Amino acid sequence: MPKRATLSEEIKAEALRLGFAQCGIARADAHDGRTALSEWLGDGNHGSMAWMEERAVQRAAPQSLWPEARSVIALGMSYAPAIDPLALADEGHIGRISVYAQGGDYHDTVKRNLKALARWMVERMPCELKVFVDTAPVMEKPLGAAAGLGWQGKHTNLVSRQEGSWLFLGCIMTTLELEPDAPHDDRCGNCDACQRACPTDAFPKPYRLDARRCISYLTIEHKGPIPHEFRHAMGNRIYGCDDCLAVCPWNKFADAARANKAFAPRAELVAPELADLLALDDAGFRAVFSGSPIKRIGRDRMVRNVCIAAGNSGDVSLRPALNRLSSDADEAVAEAARWALEELKG
Repeated sequence: MPKRATLSEEIKAEALRLGFAQCGIARADAHDGRTALSEWLGDGNHGSMAWMEERAVQRAAPQSLWPEARSVIALGMSYAPAIDPLALADEGHIGRISVYAQGGDYHDTVKRNLKALARWMVERMPCELKVFVDTAPVMEKPLGAAAGLGWQGKHTNLVSRQEGSWLFLGCIMTTLELEPDAPHDDRCGNCDACQRACPTDAFPKPYRLDARRCISYLTIEHKGPIPHEFRHAMGNRIYGCDDCLAVCPWNKFADAARANKAFAPRAELVAPELADLLALDDAGFRAVFSGSPIKRIGRDRMVRNVCIAAGNSGDVSLRPALNRLSSDADEAVAEAARWALEELKG
């Protein structure tokens, strides 16, 4: 007789059927990040992300968030790009958007599939469970490492031997006692490609990110004017930065054909013209970025970022649009436009 699949194996098979690229299981007490998180927050590396500090106790370990949890099912969904994320680095008239934000909002897709897996579990094995993707105080990356999906690389993101650096992470906590997987070994070795690639030196040391220097943080989370010391380094990046991920050698194993089709890049977000983005008002912003994770930063933050890219572009044809924005109602936009005009004088 063929050997019957274990409960853990059945869950993994269903996860793959639902579109997840990877699924692993860890005990709920397999990771306790209190010390590392406390040190990171104590050094101010979270910048203005007050929510990181406010719920630090719950974030540190699964059972701090939900004491009844016994197992964590960690899941990864691929968004591996078909083209090199660094290909447009020298195209000054183009705004570069991080690969993860060029398609549909991952929050919606990952959560929908997590809920589908949760329903499947409850129908077959009565239990309590909770699903999480990015918006709750859960440390998905160390939990993914504990569940064997990969390891946290020197750039602090999860790296998979099969999917490289291109995984959206989510998890299901449950009261079930499931057979855990072995945690993944660190396979970075002596490689420091991600550290050398960072345009703003956002890594004070390997495995430690100072968000205050990170272009992803500056363009997405940071409100108000962007510090001048980082503006030239931003180049034409207007939403996020893929540099430290894109240079990881493990990405040679990532296959864009395995990426979830919900994250297929939208043509208008792959290589948007700065001139078009500088013209956006609130209604125009909402129309362009409907269904995208970019919509949450709002028009003002996006146009602020685009002004800085315009200042770095050397394209004097953008001056009229920048002149108009130099008196924008949002002072961060207006200040960035004035800075850009000064840059283009040169």
